[in-house]
Amino acid sequence: MLDLPRLSRIRLSARPRGQRVVALALLGPNYELPPRVRIDLEGAHRVPDEPVIFAMNHTDRFNYWPFQYAWWRRHGRFTATWVKGKYYENEWVGRFMEMTNNIPTVSRGYLITKDFLATLGRRPANEEYAALRALINAAAQGEEAEPDAVIPSKLLETPRDMLGRRFEPSREPYAVALDELFRAMMRQFTALNREAADLGLDILIFPQGTRSIRLSRGRVGLSQIAMHLERPVVPVGCSGSDLVYPGSLPVARPGRITYRFGEAIHPRDAKAWVDRAEFEPFTPEAEREHQASFQTYVDDVMDRIEPLVDARYRFSEDGESEGVEGTRRFV
Repeated sequence: MLDLPRLSRIRLSARPRGQRVVALALLGPNYELPPRVRIDLEGAHRVPDEPVIFAMNHTDRFNYWPFQYAWWRRHGRFTATWVKGKYYENEWVGRFMEMTNNIPTVSRGYLITKDFLATLGRRPANEEYAALRALINAAAQGEEAEPDAVIPSKLLETPRDMLGRRFEPSREPYAVALDELFRAMMRQFTALNREAADLGLDILIFPQGTRSIRLSRGRVGLSQIAMHLERPVVPVGCSGSDLVYPGSLPVARPGRITYRFGEAIHPRDAKAWVDRAEFEPFTPEAEREHQASFQTYVDDVMDRIEPLVDARYRFSEDGESEGVEGTRRFV
């Protein structure tokens, strides 16, 4: 399970042994031996000779594996990849994720759903989740709001360990407790990204936030970490990985995967920019004050990814994601 103590224990490596073992023992034979997976890196000369943030479309479960493999084998550079917190639900999968230099992302939705499941033994229904999000969003903005009647009283009144932070209903409301938990975990998440940058790692982010064959609007997490770290962002378009990895098995079929690199977006080149001294990443205050700039930045990144992918991966007419919806996104 991903909670505050576990997130605090994660340590990254400049030369992650786990990535090298997986590359040599699993990916190398799978990709290099007949019938082979051909991995093309087009435009790699555009990547600066300094740690960068790669922003890539996310077509399938494994489209970062061929990228990491080829990027290390051909250019000698390692990555730290943002992955969903739900992958840490399984102890062994969680250990694998830690060994291979991944950075688990945290969302309010994950914390709501996980705490609800631990307290009541089930996921929240859609109307319960919507009411909880509204309640917590109000608390994050410093507003007082009465809990909707649809929210189970047990969730609001039961003292407990809330994913590593003690919740005492007599001391603070549920919504304030969960908001403080989110803030604490996002500070640790930000620290892990700073650690990755300090180690000289490239950071790989999927701005869409979920798997989708077609491009969809990006989320502002990419913008906030890019501005906080002041690192160049390199758009990357991935085509063909979903055909090589069509399901949940981590064994690739024969085929060709193409990664196309766009021009790096340096702070001086960005359409929108917020100086790092002006905000704390991933806080409601930052999102309230700088949301327009954050969204403009990531929209520009997504627009730059589109010409780098084959036609079947480009934006749909409505620009919506084809990814998983509802609380199944979180656990």
